[in-house]
Formats: sequence, structure tokens, C-alpha cells
Amino acid sequence: MSDTRQKEAIKSRWDQGVAAGLSEPELLLYRSNLLGSDLRITNFGGGNTSAKVMMADPLGGEPVEVLWVKGSGGDLGSIALDGFSTLYMDKLHALKRLYRGLAHEDEMVGYLPHCTFNLNARAASIDTPLHAYIAHRHVDHMHPDSVIAIAACQNSRALTQQVFEGQLGWLPWQRPGYDLGLKLEALSRAEPQLKGIILEGHGLFTWGDTAQSCYETTLAMIQRAEDWLATSIRKPVFGGQKHQPLPADQRRALATKLMPLLRGKVSRDEYKLGHFDDGAEVLEFVCSADLAPLAALGTSCPDHFLRTKIRPLVLDFDPAAPDVDRLAEGLDRALEAYRADYAAYYQRCKRDNSPPMRDPNPVIYLIPGVGMLSFAKDKATARIAGEFYVNAINVMRGAHGVDRYVGLPEQEAFDIEYWLLEEAKLQRMPKPKSLAGRIALVTGGAGGIGQAVARQLLREGACVMLTDIDSTALDEARQNLIKVAGKDSLGTVQADITQEGQVAAVLDAAALRFGGVDLLVSNAGIASAAPLDETTLDIWQRNQDILVTGYFLVSRGAFQMMKRQQLGGSMVFVASKNGLVASAGASAYCTAKAAEIHLARCIALEGAEHGIRVNVVNPDAVIRGSRIWDGKWKEERAASNKIDADDVEEFYRKRSLLKRSVLPEDIAEAVYFLVSDKAGKSTGNVLNVDAGNAAAFTR
Repeated sequence: MSDTRQKEAIKSRWDQGVAAGLSEPELLLYRSNLLGSDLRITNFGGGNTSAKVMMADPLGGEPVEVLWVKGSGGDLGSIALDGFSTLYMDKLHALKRLYRGLAHEDEMVGYLPHCTFNLNARAASIDTPLHAYIAHRHVDHMHPDSVIAIAACQNSRALTQQVFEGQLGWLPWQRPGYDLGLKLEALSRAEPQLKGIILEGHGLFTWGDTAQSCYETTLAMIQRAEDWLATSIRKPVFGGQKHQPLPADQRRALATKLMPLLRGKVSRDEYKLGHFDDGAEVLEFVCSADLAPLAALGTSCPDHFLRTKIRPLVLDFDPAAPDVDRLAEGLDRALEAYRADYAAYYQRCKRDNSPPMRDPNPVIYLIPGVGMLSFAKDKATARIAGEFYVNAINVMRGAHGVDRYVGLPEQEAFDIEYWLLEEAKLQRMPKPKSLAGRIALVTGGAGGIGQAVARQLLREGACVMLTDIDSTALDEARQNLIKVAGKDSLGTVQADITQEGQVAAVLDAAALRFGGVDLLVSNAGIASAAPLDETTLDIWQRNQDILVTGYFLVSRGAFQMMKRQQLGGSMVFVASKNGLVASAGASAYCTAKAAEIHLARCIALEGAEHGIRVNVVNPDAVIRGSRIWDGKWKEERAASNKIDADDVEEFYRKRSLLKRSVLPEDIAEAVYFLVSDKAGKSTGNVLNVDAGNAAAFTR
């Protein structure tokens, strides 16, 4: 994250060799990707870029001026050409005749689709007029912490003049919209010598005659702000240090214990995912004397508080006498007070046509001496919310250090948070996937079934913590699964589930990374075969250790965490047909699998009162993609059935009633059904996925 402290200068990464062969729209894309790849320049998803380009009109072929501008949504660092809206500039100027004044400016958004060039399907954002009417060909709108720190000062206008010496103009705070676009146009025309404009409490506009000059002007203005702040901020920052941070291991341990409790309390109406940050910027702020009064002022930049709510919740905790139990016991009171304060804010500020009050729970939680927690509807949003609050910390550090930090006025904040245009955008969001907000732990995750299960759960919106004893295979599985849902939704921990301490570490990792565990898929496995008189105690004990003790340790730990969360939960044991049907020459394996099934039934009895469901999937002969069948087990089963090893899959297919092979994806479908709300009234059940085996019929 960016920081208002002095650091390596922001340098131009413009490559003339790359740029030379690009068209004007491609130059806009190149510039946008460069800007968006540096979080010192703008935050994730924030900022806009544009270019006014002469193009042939598809209707008549005559040249027309077209505005290319970042469309609604998207991120500059990863945007492609199809992420830009294209609009006729003459039609955008014609809209001025329809403008009825500030009270009616929202209706202007409805006219933007009528200005679309070449039937472009990318919706234009509400920031389009801010770019269209500035009297320059190339325009950047960024949210650098260093510039917002100046913009959020009480004496923002005077400081803008002092720092930029007339290179940047200044406009007072105003909600982004059509009217602000007209004000930007007026100032850019009235003072043609300007290189850009600072918007009070909001951000930076810069421009140029070429894509390169615009990009380099943007960098130069941000660097100028950083340099000035680095030499001007009063020390000590934030009123000085009040608390010593706890050691790193203690900070993580506290967050690990707290996150499932807190997640349970804020997920009653919608599952939330958590994120923990104890970086240097966060620790400096949460350990400072001015933490409480600055946090209460709220954020200034709209991009910040739309992600973080207007202000965080500061938890009552003294790191000099770290009483974690007292902190946990005080969560209900703290949350009730925050919700009541938020409801009062809504009542004070609501308009006649305001949307209903949204979730009143905090998004950001600050813990003195420990760090910051953030909770949101998915992991990426929780992480990004935390990053945005780090932006806000950097802004407060700069503004508080050179002047007096000023948050956004409460009514202005409300009018953006509950803006009807924002509400319409929320209503257009896709319906959440069936497992959105859920956290799954999958053991034996590097094998064929484990990966198939993880893939299915990720596709349905869950976050997955994957564990396996084989670190190399686990790394390979991680690379495979990242392609499904990205890095945010997947975690991996190498562990031996027969070791109590390692199991505890896996559960701690799930709590720290995501906030807890809702779904457990116990899938770790081995297979062995030997006549009874040749079954050694080592073989017997290895089956018991992994398939019984390991399943007990993992399920006990998950059960304890689910009880702390008080959100219910679901467990699925991946057992085997052999848990119901004895097989000659495999007594150790069959006995252990039978114990698995009975353990699941026992946990189902105890879990019911807590809303924790426990079910079993019994596969048979899942050969393709299975690491178990790649080794000695395949040879042993082939020998037992008096067939060649290469004929094993065909042998089992023909043995089944349906004459079909069972694949890892078939097991994954069964697991998904049982952990999902589709099976919300099922517990203690056994689901066979074996293509039909009469001896394994459960009734």
C-alpha cells in the first residue's frame, strides 16, 4: 500500500518502443494499465482515465470526436479495451441543453446511453461528464494518498497553492456528477495554464495533449505531493505512540481467536469473510494517541468510505494488559453500540426517497497494539476494504501532520452511500452463488477427489483452505485451483492430520485467513491390502491413525470452531464402499472406513443442537486422478481380483450395476449437495456414489 512517508520516487515506466506502434485507444489502455499497476497512484478499482479520439463514424464514415473513458466498474491495472465506454463528444455537449440544474443532475446519467458510439455495450460511469467537459484531450483522475492528504486538510485550498505553486487548480467538495463536470470545464477553460485540479477531500485530475504527457504530469504531481509531505509532516505523527504493539506471534494468535467469534456475530443475516492486517502503517495508527478521535472523524474520499463505511469500530483493548477474554466478552456491547450509532446516522440523514438501511455492522475493526480486521461479503472485498482503510490512514497521517484533517461531512457521506445511482448499481449485481461467504476446509486436498471437491466448492462461491501431507502435490493443486477462483479464495497448509498440533495449525490458518470454518470435507486417505495373517501392526495402526484418528482430530477442531461461530455448519466424510461391505484381504482399511462412518453418525447426534450437519459420501473405485490408485493399492487390488493392473478400471466398471466408471467429479457433486443448503434437512446420512453395488445398499 502507498504511504505518505518518503520512499523511492515514482518513476515513469513509459516505454516509447512499446508506445510507438499503438493507436490512440491502445495508448489510453497502455497509460491506464501503467497507472493502475502502482497503488501509490490509485487504489484498486479507483480512478478513471480518458482520451478524446478522432474516429470514423460507422454510419457515414466522416471523422467524429469520440470520448474513450473507463466504463462503470473495473480496475485500471487490469482493464482491457472492452472496459472503456465510447461516446460521441458532440452528443455529450448537446446534453448541456437538457440540464435542469443541480437538483436534477442524476437524470443526466439516463441520457448517457443515447451518446454511445458504435453500439458499445460497456456502460458509461457517472464520472463520464468529469472527463468529457475538461478542455484537454487526455485526462487522468487518480486517488493518490499523498494528494488526498492535502485535499483533506482544513486549509486545503491554501495548501494546494503553496505546494503546487499554481500548477493545480482547486475546487470545493462536491459529489461527483454532471454539475461537477461543468465546474471542471469552467476552471480548465478559465485557467488554461493549469496542469490539473485538486478536488477537496476527493482526489486529483490531471491532463495533457498526449497520452505520455498526461501520464507523466500525473506522476509529477503525485511525486511533488509526496516530497512536500515527507519534509513537512510534524513528528510524532498521530499525536505520538500510546501503546507498544504486541509481538507478531501474539498479534496473530489474538486475531486467530477473535475472528471466528466476530464473524459469527456479524454474519447473522449474510455470511461474511474476514481479513487481518498488521502492517507497519496499521500498527502506527492503532498504537497512536489520536486513534480514537481520528477514527471517529471518518474517511474523506468517497472511494474509501464506500468500501469501509464512514468510520471504523475501535475495540476496547489494552495491549499492555492483554485480556483476550475480556475483549471477546465486550464484542456484543461494542457491536450493539456501533449498530445503534449507524441507525441513528441513517435516521438523521435519510431523504424521502432513500433506500432502506443496509447492514449496520462495521466493516473495519481497529485493535490497539494488534492491527485491523475487515469483514465483507467475500474475501476479496474484505481484503480490499482493508487496503482502502490503509489509504485512509495514510491520508490522515499526512493531513493531521501538516494541518487539521477533515472528514467528509456526514450528510454528504450519506448522500453518496445511499445515492440512488449507487443503489441501482447494487441491484444490478449478480445474485450471490450458493456457497458465497462460506469457508470450507478440505483435507487430502492434493489428490484427485480433494481437488475436484475444492474446484466444485470454489465455483459455487466458497473460500477453500486446502491441506495435504504432500507439500509438492499441494503446491501443484494450488496452481491448478487458483485458475478457478483466484488467489483470494484459496489457502493451502501442508499438514499431517494425525498430529494434533498440526491439525490445530490448519484450523488456525483458516481462521486467520478467512475468519473461521463452515464446511469440513474430510477426505485424507490411504489404502492398503493384505491377508489378515500378513497384516502387520504398522499397517493396522497406519490405517487407524489416518482414517480414524485423523478424521477425529480434524472434525473435533472444526466442531469447536463452528460452535464458537454459532452459525451452524456442515461436515462430509469421504469414506468408502468398504465401510459398509467387508472385503477379503483389506481388514485394516475396511475397519477404519467403518469407524469413519460411525464417527460421522456420532458427531451428527451432538451437532444437531448447534445446527451442525454431518453426512458421509461413500465412493467406490474412483481410479482416474486418484493418487491412491497410482501406487501399490492398484497392484494389490489387481492381484486380489486376478487381473492385470491396467484392467482395474474396466473391471470395476463392469462390476457395478450401472456399468459406469466413477470419477472424482462425481464425488465432488455429492459432497457439494450435502454441504449446501440443498441438503439442509439431512444429517447422519450415507450417500453411495459407486455406480451401484447391491451389497453396499444402506437399507
